[in-house]
Amino acid sequence: MPDNQSPELFGQTPWQTVGPFFHYGLPWKGGADLVGQSDLGARPELFPAAHYLLEQSRPRSKPPGDIIELRGIVYDGEGAPVPDAMLEIWQADSAGVYAAETEDAFLGFGRAATQQDGSYRFRTIRPGAVPGPGNSRQAPHIAISVFARGVLKRLVTRAYFTAAPENEHDPILARVPEARRPTLMASPQDGIWHFDIALQGPNETVFFDI
Repeated sequence: MPDNQSPELFGQTPWQTVGPFFHYGLPWKGGADLVGQSDLGARPELFPAAHYLLEQSRPRSKPPGDIIELRGIVYDGEGAPVPDAMLEIWQADSAGVYAAETEDAFLGFGRAATQQDGSYRFRTIRPGAVPGPGNSRQAPHIAISVFARGVLKRLVTRAYFTAAPENEHDPILARVPEARRPTLMASPQDGIWHFDIALQGPNETVFFDI
């Protein structure tokens, strides 16, 4: 009787470093909508209707501040969209305060799967400036973690807001070579903030060590 590990029986086991499995268990309905009750964040078209049992986030009171949309496309090193990545965001509220353990606090955390065209979308609040090292103030920004196939450790970047006056004195931006800073800037287009992410290549987004 052949060994049950025999290649004649099974062949080589397919290999994957990380993913693509994010869409099936980690994003949830409403995970990318930090200010409403939409289904934004998950990809229900990948599930049979009977299996799409993810619960929606519980209702929360609307936080103060300007509601914004953050959209973009995740690209690989060859400039092709990545259809099976996942993004997490973490941010302060409009007053520059991170989530506290109170019922109505703005959570400041969201999770979204990329679509087939590599795009992602979040609905959230435009954050305020937050404390920085040495009693400095950091410019308003949204911290973003990227998970994707072939990425063994999450990639961490930031989306700053183009033309925000606080950018000039941000202590983190100051450490980034000026020529590379545009990769950290979200730009307004038709009322939506756009922030593309390049995982590699000549226009690779700046990623931070954590």
